[in-house]
Amino acid sequence: MNGSHPQNNTVTLADYLLTRLKQLGVGAIHGVPGDYNLTLLDYIEPAGLLWVGSTNELNAGYAADGYARIKGLGALITTFGVGELSAINAIAGAYTERAAVVHIVGTPPRDSQDERKMIHHTLGDGDYSHFAQMSAHVTVAQANLLDPRTAPKQIDDALEQCILHSRPVYIEVPVDVVAVPVPADRLESNIQISQSLPSPAFEAAITKLTERLYAAKQPVILVDCETRPLGLMNSVRQLIESTRWPTFTTSSGKSLVDETLPNVYGIYQGRFAAPKTKSVMDNSDLVLFFGPHQSTTNSYSLTALPRTDVTISFTFGGIKVASDMYRDVSAKQVLDYLLNNLDFAKLNADTKTDVDLPRERNLSFSDVSDEQEIKQDKVWRLIGNFLQPGDILMGETGTPGYGVREMSLPPHTRLFTPTTWLSIGYMLPASQGAALAQRELMASSNYHGIKDARTVLLIGDGSFQMTVQELATIIRHNLNVVIFLINNDGYTIERCIHGLRQGYNDITPWRYLKAPEFFGAPENTYTNSAKTYGELKQVLEDKSLTDAKGLRMVEVFLDREDAPVGPLVDLLNKQKDKAD
Repeated sequence: MNGSHPQNNTVTLADYLLTRLKQLGVGAIHGVPGDYNLTLLDYIEPAGLLWVGSTNELNAGYAADGYARIKGLGALITTFGVGELSAINAIAGAYTERAAVVHIVGTPPRDSQDERKMIHHTLGDGDYSHFAQMSAHVTVAQANLLDPRTAPKQIDDALEQCILHSRPVYIEVPVDVVAVPVPADRLESNIQISQSLPSPAFEAAITKLTERLYAAKQPVILVDCETRPLGLMNSVRQLIESTRWPTFTTSSGKSLVDETLPNVYGIYQGRFAAPKTKSVMDNSDLVLFFGPHQSTTNSYSLTALPRTDVTISFTFGGIKVASDMYRDVSAKQVLDYLLNNLDFAKLNADTKTDVDLPRERNLSFSDVSDEQEIKQDKVWRLIGNFLQPGDILMGETGTPGYGVREMSLPPHTRLFTPTTWLSIGYMLPASQGAALAQRELMASSNYHGIKDARTVLLIGDGSFQMTVQELATIIRHNLNVVIFLINNDGYTIERCIHGLRQGYNDITPWRYLKAPEFFGAPENTYTNSAKTYGELKQVLEDKSLTDAKGLRMVEVFLDREDAPVGPLVDLLNKQKDKAD
């Protein structure tokens, strides 16, 4: 399908929108067909984009989110009302955790809206704005493409907001405007992302930062998850290497920093940190805090936050020095300026950088007995040896989301952990989107020179039951995904919180390893299980698992009243005391 009209320099509205997405690096569109988006879907493959086609809209939203966190921008298309509301939970999570997702909704024709017709997928009251109003609360910008003359600008403005804030946007496409010609002249140049202009605030921030940096004697660096959407990852790495200052991450910032660097010491766990680690943070006179996302889940119930008076935060809102916020200042521009102008010899002359702190270390199977049943205190650091450079690691909300924090990660690994939204079941569809983005980047030789990385999902049995249908999409697109199904007989994380032995935390036991076959995987798809450390060792050394491609699945059995070391064990022990 060719929607261009070169004689008058126009394209169809659909082609304009899809061309813009492709220019911004989107290679695939997630979603579900519905009667108000079908004609729009006709334009996807001719535009050079892959139509993914998820099993439902919620999964499509989760997948677009996972894709966006790896590729930078994701997109999904749903139909009006029933489709978009199924996806809105995923969009809310993307908003909360800053994933740049473009949610495109096919809406009824404009005459039906103008005449307030009571048609299907509406609430029956003639008001077609209800769902857009709902989405306005979880998107940073909205556009309703009612007028082809202004539609290109509306699209560009919405996409710019999506990229600037790394948050979802909402675009309504009435079915009768899909094929309408719109001006094409804007497509001749890429969308120009507005940059912060020189201002007195920039100069003041640089002056204050330089003063604090040179005065510091016991500085540390703390890296959080919003470092990624701020575009600071490469610059932060340069700073870590240049200063040699002790560096930590938050739980959701883990993997944004190369853990093999000598001055990187893993996650700072607040009150759960080792005493020597806690002492370094408590006695620091300067904390450079990049991309803070200060939720209770991400900060060990707020105990891992640095002291305000010694902290310089690099945020979307600006640069915050102690209690003073310098607004309308780009965190990236400030950091790049510092990297280019600081005297690092002077900076490091009197600072204390030589510290001896504990690090996350993976275990060897020589540390456990082959006959012993698998336990949460060791299993994560054993599975950690399975990881390779470039792998994407997904730790679902529940015990896996805590367990993956213990793993020592190879270079260029990306980790997804529960951050704030914590919608159970998110990680399985998100692994589909992440694996697809990973494959696109490897195909374009834009993935650190790595050609055979995998997406590795660790997910509990309860979470798996939430979104299991998306296995079908992983299989259909032959994505390179390894699933470790953690079977601990129900909602163990909820048992840790309340109701240790209550029936509401039980689930129906499934024959989980039958799932790949049921959802269409080839008969030779690798599946296996482990109940002891000896069995787990055999599985992890099996070349049919390590060297294969496509979907593979391992079921790991754990006790229902067992949890990873740290906060969950504390909660679990309190529940056991109550129950006993």
